[in-house]
Formats: sequence, structure tokens, C-alpha cells
Amino acid sequence: MNNAQLNELKQRYVASGAASPAAHFADRAENAEIWDADGNRFVDFAGGIGVLNIGHRHPKVVEAVKAQLDKVMHTCQTVMPYEGYVRVAEKLSQITPVRGHAKVMLANSGAEALENAVKVARAATGKTNVICFDGGYHGRTFMTMAMNGKVNPYQTDFGPMPGTVFRAPYPVPYHGVSEDEALRGLKMALRTDANPKDTAAIILEPVLGEGGFYAAPTSFLKAIRDICDEHGMLMIVDEVQSGFGRTGKMFAIEHSGVEPDIMTMAKSMGDGMPISAVVGTDKHMDASGGNSLGGTYTGSPVSCAAVLAVLEVFEEENILEKSQALGDKLAKRFGQWQQQFDCIDNVRNLGAMAAFDLVSDKANHTPNAELAGALCKKARKNGLVLLSCGMYGNTIRFLMPVTIEDKILEEGFAIIEQALTELVGSKQTASA
Repeated sequence: MNNAQLNELKQRYVASGAASPAAHFADRAENAEIWDADGNRFVDFAGGIGVLNIGHRHPKVVEAVKAQLDKVMHTCQTVMPYEGYVRVAEKLSQITPVRGHAKVMLANSGAEALENAVKVARAATGKTNVICFDGGYHGRTFMTMAMNGKVNPYQTDFGPMPGTVFRAPYPVPYHGVSEDEALRGLKMALRTDANPKDTAAIILEPVLGEGGFYAAPTSFLKAIRDICDEHGMLMIVDEVQSGFGRTGKMFAIEHSGVEPDIMTMAKSMGDGMPISAVVGTDKHMDASGGNSLGGTYTGSPVSCAAVLAVLEVFEEENILEKSQALGDKLAKRFGQWQQQFDCIDNVRNLGAMAAFDLVSDKANHTPNAELAGALCKKARKNGLVLLSCGMYGNTIRFLMPVTIEDKILEEGFAIIEQALTELVGSKQTASA
């Protein structure tokens, strides 16, 4: 079927809240390229929203998945376990920088991992409250919607959210929130809303994802670690988007040296196969009773095969080094664009987790969400999949596979430059 036929089916049968606004339907993909149902080719700077750090259909992952399909597709690991689950648990325990000896539970999605992390924290501490941060994103289930630090579109239309979730500022100096102000707000929340004796955990992303790709300073992460220790709360780090090599480390928290009690991960751990994990200190992970964690499809044999292949690829192909090198290329090009275009400001990256803001007034940091939308739309029309994000909708984020070929990367850059020139002009064009 072609794009037009598929769009007709989408409009007729797919719920509007779940339907993509995109008019192109993916037919096949390879590393950092996608071809649609009409044969049009796209450079992919989105990576399935950070799911494809080692690229579409990495051959080693495809081979592992096909081999698993010839053996076992499903038993439900609580009914009859299988090798893949325990091997993935072993590997994640070894590479995840939580305190002490780590134990693991597998789930299906990032949101499911966060839900279970809260369950574990409550069981381990006997407390109920959780504190999250402005701009944070943790999922679309009810508990994770309540934890998100942005209302629209995640909470809109869905009625009251679960209680006992409290909010603190995230340090983003560009938007007027210093680290000191963020810590003051967190400590105030502990005094005014979330009594420490009733608070199970503080949950945060070491680099905001949907909130705009802002990295928390090491000193801030260390302060949260200290606050949690002081009050007997757990520190939960959400690495769903920032993990598995996006920042030049396996996990973003490793840049700080801070060891949380629990970490959640998903997205690129399966290179497109649905799987997530909660990894935490053994005494916390073992706090709840038997059969209290899990689900019918959690830790699918096929997805586990993908994870084990992904981890082999990281070792064999120097993925972390490639991520840092890609981050350097992005930072260099962003710096050039910031000089070339008056609308580009606040360029930033931690490894290949990179972004810039589009503004109408650099001096006042005035967000230009309309331009961000127009840029993404024009880029798509010209063959580039590009995403915006951020509290103000004006951040352009980059999540292309870290395995992207230089030629394909430059092609994507050229599309962005041309689109911006057409939309706003450039200083070079103006002076020509």
C-alpha cells in the first residue's frame, strides 16, 4: 500500500490521540536512513526518539532476533524462565552504576520501568511520596503522567492524577533557574509538601529528555545523593533516553560519579525491540514479596536476545567512542550555526545528546516554538526526520544513530541549513 492509502486507513481506524501527524509511512530502514511506502528516502535524525543508538536493523541484532525466533518466542518468564532473562540481568547488574550489588527486573517500556521503580522504592522504604522535577518526562501511564513535569499533552483530558507526587525545580540557568535555586526549591518541597518521613524517593533524569536536553550539574546530583542519604530516601535515576551510549558513557550518570539506588532504562537497550529494566541495589530490589513484580510479556525472550546483541555491539564497535566523536561534530556545527543564524541560541551537548534553541530574541532568550515547528516540517518535506522538544517547544534535539555515516550526517546538516536559510535567512545571505 502507498502513503495515501495508509493515511486513509489511519484517519478511519486509528484513535486521534494515538495517530501520528506524519503523512509518510516507514517501509524499510537501514542504520540512519528510512524509506517510506512510496519509496521516498529520509535521513533519520530522530532514531525512533532515542531508541536506535546503534542504528536501524543492526545486523548483529537482526541475526540474534531471528535465531531466537527459531527457539522460543514466549513462555512468560514467571511460568517458565529462560536463559535470556537471567543473562540480561547479569549483564545489566555488571554495567549499571548503582550502589552495591545490583539486581534486575525487566519490563516492556520506559513508563513501565518507572512505575515499578516507584513500587520498589515504596516497598523498600515503607514510604509513599515521590519528588520529581520540572520539565521531567517519565511516561504516559497514570503514575508516570503525574510524575511528568509538563502538563500538555501528557495529562490533558485525563482527569485527576495520582497523588503523593511532588515537584521541584530543575536547574536550567538559561531559563533563570540556578543550581542554588533548584536546591532551595527541593528543600522547600521537603518542608512544605513532601515530609521526608513520608517520602520514598527523589526521581530525576540526569539529562532532561522531553524537557529540553539539559544536563544536571555534577554538584547538583551529588547534593541530591546527600539529601536522600540524610532522610532515608532512595535516589532513582531515569536513563530511558540518556542511557545506552547517548552521552558518550553507557549511562549519563557516569559523568558525575554519583551512584543512585535505582536506575531505569529502555529505548536503545533493545535497538528497536520493546524492553526496559529496573536495576537497583539488591536489598531494595528484594524488598517486595514474591511475584510482586513482572508481567506477562516482561523480558520477552526475543527482546532479551536483542539486548545481549546490543551489548556485544557496544564492545566490538567502540560505540561509546563513536558517541563522543559524534557529539564533537554536532557541537562544532552548532557553534557555526549559532554564528550564522540569529535564531539559534543556547547550543549544548553531552556526548551525542545534543540540542539548540530557536529564539526570536537572543538577548531575552525568547522562545520561538513556531519556527521550531516550521523547521521540522520543512526538514521532513526535504527528506530529514527531525524532532523538537522542550518546555517551550523551541528546542531542536538530535537523536540520530551514533553509527551514522559522515556522508549521511552531512546530508542532514545541509537540509537543516537550507531550511533555516529559507525560513529566516542567514547572516552570510544578508551580507552577500
